[in-house]
Amino acid sequence: MFSSNKLYSEGDYIRPIIQVALDLVETDRAVQIAKEAIEGGVDWIEVGTPLIKSEGMDAVRTLKKTFPQKIILADMKVADTGAIEVEMASKAGADVVMVLAGADDSTIIESVKAAKKYGVKIMADLISVADPSSRAKELEKMGVDYINVHSGIDQQMVGRDPLDIISEIVKVVSTPIAAAGGLDAAGCARAVQAGASIVIVGGNIIRSADVYASARKIRQSVDSPSVVQVPKLSQDSEIRKLLMEVSTPNISDAMHRKGVMKDIRPMLKGKKMVGTAVTVQTFGGDWAKPVEAIDMAKEGDVIVIYNGRRDIAPWGGLATLSCLNKGIAGVVIDGAIRDIDDISTMSLPVFASSYVPNAGEPKGFGEINAEITCGSQTVKPGDYIVGDDNGVVVIPKENAYEIARRAKEVEKTEKRLFEELKRGATLSEVMQLKKWEKR
Repeated sequence: MFSSNKLYSEGDYIRPIIQVALDLVETDRAVQIAKEAIEGGVDWIEVGTPLIKSEGMDAVRTLKKTFPQKIILADMKVADTGAIEVEMASKAGADVVMVLAGADDSTIIESVKAAKKYGVKIMADLISVADPSSRAKELEKMGVDYINVHSGIDQQMVGRDPLDIISEIVKVVSTPIAAAGGLDAAGCARAVQAGASIVIVGGNIIRSADVYASARKIRQSVDSPSVVQVPKLSQDSEIRKLLMEVSTPNISDAMHRKGVMKDIRPMLKGKKMVGTAVTVQTFGGDWAKPVEAIDMAKEGDVIVIYNGRRDIAPWGGLATLSCLNKGIAGVVIDGAIRDIDDISTMSLPVFASSYVPNAGEPKGFGEINAEITCGSQTVKPGDYIVGDDNGVVVIPKENAYEIARRAKEVEKTEKRLFEELKRGATLSEVMQLKKWEKR
C-alpha cells in the first residue's frame, strides 16, 4: 500500500520530500489547491487536522481517490485510541498517519502495531514536547517511521522555529526527520541543510495567490538548498517589514477587530506609515510639546499626539517639514492640523481628525513619552503604529511580532480568496457561509 520510493530517488541523492499541509475546512478547495501544488512539485498530500475535523474521513477518501498515486498523510494528531484511529485513517486511504509524540507510550505502540497490520506508516509529531531530542530517541525505539519536528501555528506566531532543534535530533536518531512550522522557500532550504528529509509546508502554499509558483519555488529551494540566501533580520526589522506588507484591515483582523483609532483619517491618500510611537499629551492647540517631540524622535518613529480639540491645531506645515528632516515615519493627531495645502506637497504621512486654519500658542503644557489615549486607543511609547488609506491601528509593542505574523497570514488568505473569486465563484460559495452558519 505504501511506497517510500519518493524518499530515496535519483541515484545516491536523497531527494527531499515536499508535503503540502491542507489546513483548510472545505474538501473541494483542498482538492483544487492540491492539484496546483502537485503541478508545482509537491510530493505528498497532508489532509490537515482542520479538514479532518470539518469533513471527517470523507476528506481522506476524496483526496486518495483524486490522487491515487500520491502519498496521503492523515494528520489525525492521535492522542488516544491509537489502534482505532489508525485503522480508520488507513481504511479511508491514508498512507501515513500522524500521532502526537506527547501521547502516552501505550497509544504510540498501539498505533505502530495497527499501522503494520494495515500497511501504513506512522509519523510522530513533536509539537509542544518539552524535550524533543529525548522523546525522539524513545519514538525511534517504539518503531515510528518518521519524526516531525513541528512548531504549531500559534507557536510560529510568537517566534518558535522548528529549525532550531532539527540539527540536534538528527544526531541522536536515524529515523527520517520532517520539518514543519511556517516554512517558506528559504526555511525549507535551511531545514534540508539541517538534516530534514521531508519539509511540510502549509500557509506559504495553500494561502498563496499562485499556488503553482509558490510550490515551484519551494521545490527549487529544497533541490538546491545551498544556493538559497537567507537574510538575517533583527526582530524590529522583521516586524516593520511584515507590517509594511499588510494593510490596517489585515492587522485589525489579526487583533480580533481591536486596535483601530476612532475618527482618525489620512490627510493624504496613498501614504503608508509604519513606526514606533513617541507619544505627546498636549491641550487645545498648545504646540510646544508636539514640536519638542520632533527633537526626541528617532528615524522611523511615529509622533502620536492627543490634542483634545478639533477646532484648533497643534501641528502644521513647518512641523511636518521638520519631521522630514529627521526621517520620522509619520504623525498621528487626535485633533486638528493646519496648512493642509503645504502638507499635501510633502511626503510625510499625516493622520488627524480634521484640518482648520488656526493654531494655538506654545505654552509648554503636557508631556512627552507618557501613556496617552489617541483615537480612543491607549498608546504607550514604543508601540507600533501603522497607518494607510483605511486609518490607523495601534499594536502593543509586547505583542507586535505575533500580531505582525498573524496579519501576514490574514493577507495570504485574502490573496488566495481573491484568486478564487477571479475564477468566477461568489464569496459566499468560496467561504461556504451557509454551511458554517449557526443552527
